[in-house]
Amino acid sequence: PSGFVESTCHSRIFWMKLNKLLLQGKFFQLEINDPYAGPVLLDEKLASRCGYVLSEDVWGNPVFRASVLGCHVANEADELFSLTVNIKVSSFSSMRAAVTYTYPMYCSYSSWASREIVCEENYMEVSVRTDVPAVSNDYTVAWMSALPETQNVAYQLWQLVFVSPSGRKTITVSDAAKLGYSFNNTLSRVYLRAPYHTNESDVSVVSGVNMNMVTSTSMYRQRWLLLLIDTTVSCPVDGISFTDTTLTWTVPSVIPTLVVQESTFLSKTILMGVDGRVIVNLEEKNYLLEHNETHIRVTVPIGAEGGKLKSSLSGGVYGVIYSIDLLLEHTWTDADWQTTKYTVIKSITTPFMPQIPSVINNTLPEERLFNVAFGHFLPDVSLVAIAIGNVPFTLREAQHHGFKIYETLFSNRTKGFVLEVSFDDPYVLKEYVNRNETKYTLLVNYSMSVGPEMMPYYHSAEVECVIADIELPEAVGYCDEENLYLAIPTFGLHQYWNLYLGSKPLNRHIALTNGYLAATNSTHLILQIPLFAVGVIYEEVSFQKIKARFDVALRKVRTMETLQMFSVRCNFNSSAFIICHPDGTIMVSAQMKTIPAIDMSKTKLRDSSCKPREYNEEHVFFKFHVTTCGTSVRFEGDHIIYENEISYEKETLPGRSTPTITRDPDYRLTVLCYYRAKETLVLGAFASDPSTSPPFGSGTMVPRSNTAAYRRIRQALNVVSRVSKDESFTEFYEPNMAILKRPVEPVFLEVELKDESPDAELYLENCWVARSLDFNSTPRWNITVDG
Repeated sequence: PSGFVESTCHSRIFWMKLNKLLLQGKFFQLEINDPYAGPVLLDEKLASRCGYVLSEDVWGNPVFRASVLGCHVANEADELFSLTVNIKVSSFSSMRAAVTYTYPMYCSYSSWASREIVCEENYMEVSVRTDVPAVSNDYTVAWMSALPETQNVAYQLWQLVFVSPSGRKTITVSDAAKLGYSFNNTLSRVYLRAPYHTNESDVSVVSGVNMNMVTSTSMYRQRWLLLLIDTTVSCPVDGISFTDTTLTWTVPSVIPTLVVQESTFLSKTILMGVDGRVIVNLEEKNYLLEHNETHIRVTVPIGAEGGKLKSSLSGGVYGVIYSIDLLLEHTWTDADWQTTKYTVIKSITTPFMPQIPSVINNTLPEERLFNVAFGHFLPDVSLVAIAIGNVPFTLREAQHHGFKIYETLFSNRTKGFVLEVSFDDPYVLKEYVNRNETKYTLLVNYSMSVGPEMMPYYHSAEVECVIADIELPEAVGYCDEENLYLAIPTFGLHQYWNLYLGSKPLNRHIALTNGYLAATNSTHLILQIPLFAVGVIYEEVSFQKIKARFDVALRKVRTMETLQMFSVRCNFNSSAFIICHPDGTIMVSAQMKTIPAIDMSKTKLRDSSCKPREYNEEHVFFKFHVTTCGTSVRFEGDHIIYENEISYEKETLPGRSTPTITRDPDYRLTVLCYYRAKETLVLGAFASDPSTSPPFGSGTMVPRSNTAAYRRIRQALNVVSRVSKDESFTEFYEPNMAILKRPVEPVFLEVELKDESPDAELYLENCWVARSLDFNSTPRWNITVDG
């Protein structure tokens, strides 16, 4: 078929290439057409013995090469050469029903050098012109030593003498063929072809390169004529080195077994070729050809034109392999040979080079679109499927879902795969971060097909983008005569943030417990907070006036970070209130209506020195601390209760009868402040961070009527009190002696009534500690209150 076979002749070698595209899914064989014996199937042994090579070029096309001195080549006067090949193609591995294509090749070559050496992939070949000059004197000894063997040379038969470390071996041409060698003579030349690493060969190191060498002499005897021809051949078997960016091929400049008189060696030309063709302008291809007295060095950038990069996998890691078919042709002269043409054909493949693909984030935040390029890959890599957030999609399903996938080309002849996904896609992870930002995360798993073998390769990537696309809510506050109100937008509540009252989340239970009213509409949560409800902060309190504030903290759901404080602040007019400040300050505005009216300026607390701060005809305002003004303290359940009294005492004049002392007021108003026992009173009236301030206590005022039932007459009694040193009450402290006690230590107090009156009874009502013996001195610290 058209385009199936391409052939040419380079450097006295037939080159034939088959188109791999026309062989897909098929099997093929090559037969060499012998002009006398018919077709001969090509196998490895025949190839190395007869000068044939069957391999692949770097693109995967089958390549057949043959020496013009091959076994089945028709030779016309050592100038015109022809070879016919049968190409058998079948759809079956057994090659049944094969179709045979006969393809003849022709080559013209007349510029033979005195000695030509070809180093092919699977054989070494040396051909020598038979009209060479006589052997030089330097060869005399070596050649004379071969003369004993010449006595046994058969008449008109070629024989070979091999010299190796194991000794000398003389064999006939037919026996040499059994060992894999090929020897023959043409009209003007004698040639020897040998496989690598035969028993008769040797390996030597020349300028750091391992050389495989066959040292041989070809002998022919006819009557008085004895012909001895040196057919030694030596070829490099290594000399390849690699870096991350280049490969280097090194060949010795001078090979001692081929150049005996090195002083006469003269290098004439050094040519380099790729794929059998000599490259004239090396710089255009970025190839480098260097040589000195010892080495010829070819350097090729990995990925250079003429070679091929191929994708591969190793241990699940993606990488590339670079292959190139090089040709080196070195022509020199020396005193023993007029001209030697030395040709080496070398197919070089680099080791596996890992190429970890990169994920290039070209995301467009302003368009809310992930744009992710995944590369760099060679053209032999395909994208098969993807998974977004662990949800698999074929490429068709991905396109149908709304993902956009396409290929993009890079400047270094590689390609990448671009994936576009909207931030709003349900498979994109979203996380609220910082104050007003969202972190969008795209998790991608790529499923790839690598190389012509379609090896599966997987790679995962994670791409993030943070953008400020969340608007923090702004609350609106207002008040009426008795309540504070906060209107808070409901967008993002419980999704991004929660509301907190102090350290507790403001939920429906807390709202109901604290007496708040909560209502919602389509956009806002509206809180109604009574003036004297729990959580209200009183910034300024004066006579009948209150400046109150209510704070709600907006905190992130996950981190509890406070983002914003929503506050409403208003001034209120109130005639009666009690405020128990977190720092222990109690502020009371009391309305005291009595008949007849009393003088408000003469009201007081338990400590008579504690007078009102402000007053008018019906109202009085006190401000004092829980540790002053005779305030008592007691514990009930989980609360601490501080108690004091606002009282009014009318003046009494001493009479003529037994004097009496009364402490009962004409009007008493009990003031109570309740604090939770776990809350700590703080010093200072205001805290810098309202969200961490202890709450206000709750207060009540309880009026007591001035009735006879509450009136008591008190007389001076003979009462003695002592402090015991321990609970045994056997040893007491001296009177008027200072006693030092820690707050947690018990005090053992004994009170004894010495009065002999049968009507006298002893009841413990109040017991306190003061700084002086004065009954009414302040401050005072209560030990017991009302017994």
